[in-house]
Amino acid sequence: MDFENKKLKEFNEYIRFRKVGIIGLGVSNLPLLDYMFEKKARVTVFDEREREKINKEALEKINKYGFELILGKDCLKYLKNFDIIFRSPSCLPTKVELIEEENRGTIITSEIEMLMKMCPCKIIGVTGSDGKTTTTSLINAILKKSGYKTFLGGNIGTPLFTKLPEIKPEDIVILELSSFQLMGMEISPDISVITNITPNHLNIHKDYNEYIEAKKNIFKYQTDQGITVLNYDNEITRNCAKEVPGKVIFFSGKEKLDNGFIVDNGIIKECEDKVRKHILNTNEVILRGEHNYENIATAIAATSTLVNIEDIIDAVKEFKPVEHRLELVREIDGVKWYNDSVSSSPTRTIAGLYSFNEDIVLIAGGYDKNLDYTPIAKPIIEKVKTLILLGQTSGKIFDAVKKELELENKNLDIYMCDSLEETVNLAKKYAKKGEIILFSPASASFDMFKNFADRGEKFKELVKAI
Repeated sequence: MDFENKKLKEFNEYIRFRKVGIIGLGVSNLPLLDYMFEKKARVTVFDEREREKINKEALEKINKYGFELILGKDCLKYLKNFDIIFRSPSCLPTKVELIEEENRGTIITSEIEMLMKMCPCKIIGVTGSDGKTTTTSLINAILKKSGYKTFLGGNIGTPLFTKLPEIKPEDIVILELSSFQLMGMEISPDISVITNITPNHLNIHKDYNEYIEAKKNIFKYQTDQGITVLNYDNEITRNCAKEVPGKVIFFSGKEKLDNGFIVDNGIIKECEDKVRKHILNTNEVILRGEHNYENIATAIAATSTLVNIEDIIDAVKEFKPVEHRLELVREIDGVKWYNDSVSSSPTRTIAGLYSFNEDIVLIAGGYDKNLDYTPIAKPIIEKVKTLILLGQTSGKIFDAVKKELELENKNLDIYMCDSLEETVNLAKKYAKKGEIILFSPASASFDMFKNFADRGEKFKELVKAI
């Protein structure tokens, strides 16, 4: 007998002729336009951008379906008397207009939350300040290798809400979840992972505590049958264990745990009642860097109750770096060029720097998310031979490094640039055979680029043109 998703069927019946608000025409909400039209919902779309900045395909669909469209900075003042509102991740649930509608009885939700509420199969969710995408992709690769049919979504893959009719109870959904997606959410995955928590997105969140509490939603609504994988080396995530309703599995790159998964002198091990079992030598994997070895340990922990160890090992050995994450672009005259555009915070760039033993020419700087750049100074002085800066944060990085250089009575060649092209030309000029050129901005991309992927593509184009 064919499986019928009763929760989805009930939702489809509920939504018919209801007044639905869709906030934001980003990637996650675009498929909702087709879905809501098909289910005969009465839709109004809101977006703070002006018409010329909206995806043309989206505008054509809205016009074709006869949906109402309200644009501009003040669009949400017209957000009144809806039955259900789908917010985009960038529209935080703390907005006054959303709170007023919720108090009136409106359902405030998101594409990802409704997916989770109606999903018929096991869900694995991954969040954290760093390492989310690599860990999520590793989990997906491991499960696929073992024969599961998987659906990859959230921040990566495709929006999955409209894929619900295809998802069966025996499948597995794997989601990368940001603080913006988790904020206000009242459902948690069956298996939850927090890679780490460090200051991030403080230009959008009210404060660091709001950011931390949003991350915790990934496990808060689990049952006692849930599993949560936590980073033992990060104080915040280690302390989260006290609040987890179900089972906790720790991973560590620094401690020899009695129970959990560890990286110990280049060996990934499973620890159980103080017995440490060798799983994998990091020399056997393609991924590079201690942070990636920890990502591997995390992915193994998340899949350990679902997959046999042989399939896990095979999948990890075959796994290649995700684009824009310590991605080798090319080697020119003995110099290797790496694209690490995803590194939008100091902690990510620090991890990248410690992934190499060679001397590094570092290209860094970008949009300012109100982060502290003091911690990056020592690693730069220790690992970097030439520092090339651009973007809004170039001054912050320069000041932090300069102060540390004075304290340590050291020198470092530092150059300030106005464009990415200029940084590439300078890096080519000063890098010597056997060195690494690392593009790892330690900053967001929005001062010059659409997003980190756009920034990474531009960098690769420039390098390939040399």
